[in-house]
Amino acid sequence: MTAATGSAAPPAASTPARQLLILAHRVPLDGAFTLNDLAGGAGRLDEIARAVSTALTLSHDLRRDTEVAILVASAPPPAARRIRVIGAQVRFLNPDERSTAALLKNALIRSAHFPHPFASSPGVVIEAVDPLAALKGFVAQPGAVWLDEAGTPLEDWTPPPVVRAVVADPSGPTDAEREVLRAARLPTLSVGPRSLRTSQVIDIFHNRLDRAPGGTRSGSPD
Repeated sequence: MTAATGSAAPPAASTPARQLLILAHRVPLDGAFTLNDLAGGAGRLDEIARAVSTALTLSHDLRRDTEVAILVASAPPPAARRIRVIGAQVRFLNPDERSTAALLKNALIRSAHFPHPFASSPGVVIEAVDPLAALKGFVAQPGAVWLDEAGTPLEDWTPPPVVRAVVADPSGPTDAEREVLRAARLPTLSVGPRSLRTSQVIDIFHNRLDRAPGGTRSGSPD
């Protein structure tokens, strides 16, 4: 099936309480990579896939109050893409990074010549974007924060009802992205004094939200 015959984007649902935007800078936008080389030829898609899985999976359930967007900005518009993985709608998402990477690879391949938003699989929506404009739009919304080791300790922050967090892949934000993040004057939060993997940062961030007074508890308890 070609990209142009993919499913239409699902109708907008209620705003997820937790939204994560991952800045990805090296993933090939045409999806022309093998799942056997996620850390190399796939541009560290291993860590992106691990971050998506960490953001959305629990021991025996999914975090249905969470949405993850991957801003794939390894090339400028019109090639750049945003992939949204919606916890309340996603299917076929497993905890392992290989199958998650396959979902993302499928989205990239099917959208190569189809810039309009569509669902490449249930709960996975991809569209062409201007990366900096998409980032500006995300951080302009209420509850936006930037997760960076140089920020304020996470434990000193009080989470709002809806949280929108920006986190980068292992290469970190570009100079242009840092300029956007600083210009937005949003809170910068650190999960610890060491530089951690993207997936680890997300895990700690979720834990902080889970432990906050009145924090949401998506999915079923263990």
